[in-house]
Amino acid sequence: MKKHILDLSVRAVEFLSDKHVLLRLTDDKPLPEMLPGQFVEVRVDGSPSTFLRRPISINFVDPIANELWLMVAMVGEGTRKLGDLQPGDTLNCVLPLGNGFTNSPKPSAKCLLVGGGVGVAPLLYLGEVLQQQGCEVTFLLGGRSAKDLLELDLFNKYGRVCVTTEDGTMGEKGFVTNHGVLVESFDKIYTCGPTPMMKAVARYASEKAIDCEASLENMMACGLGACLCCVEKTTEGNLCVCKDGPVFNIKRLLWQN
Repeated sequence: MKKHILDLSVRAVEFLSDKHVLLRLTDDKPLPEMLPGQFVEVRVDGSPSTFLRRPISINFVDPIANELWLMVAMVGEGTRKLGDLQPGDTLNCVLPLGNGFTNSPKPSAKCLLVGGGVGVAPLLYLGEVLQQQGCEVTFLLGGRSAKDLLELDLFNKYGRVCVTTEDGTMGEKGFVTNHGVLVESFDKIYTCGPTPMMKAVARYASEKAIDCEASLENMMACGLGACLCCVEKTTEGNLCVCKDGPVFNIKRLLWQN
C-alpha cells in the first residue's frame, strides 16, 4: 500500500484513563485506505528530547466522519506530549505502515480477539471489519484492574465482550488465558498485547489447532525496516516487525521452540 506523510488535524482529544488518551484525527481530503493491524508513525513536536517518531496502532477508522483514531499510552516524554494536544492542533503522521490482520477463514467464522493493556487498540477496528464480513466476534480483554479496560462500550457494538482483571474488579479474576470462554470452539484467533500474554494465547491456539495471528509490539524506530531495531526471529530468519509485520501468523514465529 502507498505510504503517505500527512499533517492531520486533531478533531478531538478524549482521556480514556489517567494514562491513555484517544486522538481523533482528520484531514481536508479523504483519508487513505488503512487496514486493521497497521500502524502510524507520528512526529512529536515541542519535545526536544524526542528525536524519533512514535509508532501508534490504528485504533479505528471512520470513513463517514473521515477520522483516524489513535489510542496513546502516555508512558514517556514523547507520548505524554501527545496527550497535551488540543483540538485544532496538527499532528504529522506517516501512514499506513506494516501489514495488518488477514480476513477470517470464512464469512460465518467464530473469531476470538484477545487483547491486553493498550494492545486492545487494534482489535476495535478489526472487530468492526470482521462483523461486516459476517463473522461471529468475541472479544477477550484483560487488564490489571477495571480502570485498565478501555473502550468497552465500543467493543460491545461489534461483538460479545468477555473480560478478566488480575485483581478481580471486573469480569473473571485472573489472566485472559484462564477465562471460561476458552472452553468454546473458535475458527480463528487474533491477539495483541504484552508478549507473555500473546505467547500464552499462541500455546492455547496451537494445542487446539486453531489458526492464530499475533500483532507484535517490538520496539520500533523508523517504521520502514531500515534501522533493524525491531527484528524478530522467525522460521524465515530475522524479520523486521515494522515492515514484515507487525502481524504474524504464529506458525512463522519461534515462540513454541
